[in-house]
Amino acid sequence: MEIRHAFSGKKIDPPKILADMTISQLIGYFGRTGYNARRLSEAAEILKLMIDMNSTICLTLAGAMTPIGMGKAIATMIENGFIDWIVATGANVYHDLHFAYDLPVRQGHFNVDDDILYSKQIVRIYDTYIKEVGTLQAQDVIVQSQLMKNRKQALPEVTSTADISYALGKAACKSSNNPEKSFLVAAYRYNVPVYIPAIGDSSIGLNMLPLFFKEKIVSPNAILDIAESAAILWKSHTSGGLELGGGVPKNFFQQTGPALYQILKIKEGGHDYIIQLTDARPDTGGLSGATLQEGKSWGKIKSSHKGNVIVYGDSSVYFPILCSFALSECKHRKSKKLYIKKDTWTAELKQIYLKNKTNRSKWAID
Repeated sequence: MEIRHAFSGKKIDPPKILADMTISQLIGYFGRTGYNARRLSEAAEILKLMIDMNSTICLTLAGAMTPIGMGKAIATMIENGFIDWIVATGANVYHDLHFAYDLPVRQGHFNVDDDILYSKQIVRIYDTYIKEVGTLQAQDVIVQSQLMKNRKQALPEVTSTADISYALGKAACKSSNNPEKSFLVAAYRYNVPVYIPAIGDSSIGLNMLPLFFKEKIVSPNAILDIAESAAILWKSHTSGGLELGGGVPKNFFQQTGPALYQILKIKEGGHDYIIQLTDARPDTGGLSGATLQEGKSWGKIKSSHKGNVIVYGDSSVYFPILCSFALSECKHRKSKKLYIKKDTWTAELKQIYLKNKTNRSKWAID
């Protein structure tokens, strides 16, 4: 901490801007400046460190990232072994599938009369247009049919949201027109679990409503999601996260630390590295804007002094830059295939907890 209060930082010497700069040169340029440019450079270096250290890396997805086409970038990161598990809003999973099934999504405009758009059956996400019938309702038919089909064939009796994502990714891989455009398909192919902890707050959850009324519901177990995600951190020698926005995905990823320490009393420490890209403020008390350093007090991260950075701004701008930097600077990693390991790890975690619980109970009696 003392170095932070000393006049000993790097000298700011205005860097040169060049034509045809590589992404690495641009990140280096940012690193010699200040504000969020410097933070972005720090985030890039932390991301490279996470990858080079073979950390288990989680991507959290909040905000409407896939409707604007970010799913392909996520898929590329998965294919290169740079993302090992994902926590997403159901909306990001649902809209990602539009591109696999070649359902129409267009650039629109933010300054419009939404009553007119409604009359034309056009749904708007800021400046992005989606067709009500041709896209949403077409996607609904696909999701419902795939969930119905996989209810007994592929999904386990006790289902986590990662199992639901896996089934949808598998179906898109086998039956969609453009599977290469979907991160959910890449997650299926590389056994990357995708958790949707707020699944009811999305069109994925809405599409379970007809199945519920028909008593053919695929019912995800929210506590199983917690157990599986905690088991992933428990088994990770080094753990890191790249958070796009905040919300439920941010906290679900970070709460794995308190799950192991506060609740199960098995492992202390939390995550080694976290990068967050957000436009949320910290002073309102909301989780989305909560500083990563604050998470140390909860046991969510190992250190409040290093290994973490928040870059304030738009994820749609910063995320592709970080992806390009990682692809330029880091070697391809083999997939950790966490999806096919999660059930075994969760069972092991359960046995250790029950054993420790028995020992603690005997100690208390003595």
